[in-house]
Amino acid sequence: MIAIIKTGGKQYKIAKGNKLKIEKIEGVAGDKVVFDKVLLTAEEDMVMIGKPFLSTKVEAIILEQGKGPKIKIVKHKAKKNYAVRTGHRQPFTKVEIIDIKE
Repeated sequence: MIAIIKTGGKQYKIAKGNKLKIEKIEGVAGDKVVFDKVLLTAEEDMVMIGKPFLSTKVEAIILEQGKGPKIKIVKHKAKKNYAVRTGHRQPFTKVEIIDIKE
């Protein structure tokens, strides 16, 4: 069974056992998380589409909280003696899908 969930303003196609990085959510490694914004589920012959969401729940376990690679940001204005250099590391949560419950 596969499902499409919505979290952190993005949509993810998942199946049982998948590991994925999502936008940061609260919790520590080992915590269970339930995603209730399920947009679509599909099995062999049957596809269910939510309007906007289904009553299906997706259980996952948090594997890791971390930060992504550093992104360098440079602002510059010619002939004005203006240059700013900053950086950013986007936080993420790595989860493993345990179960998709109808």
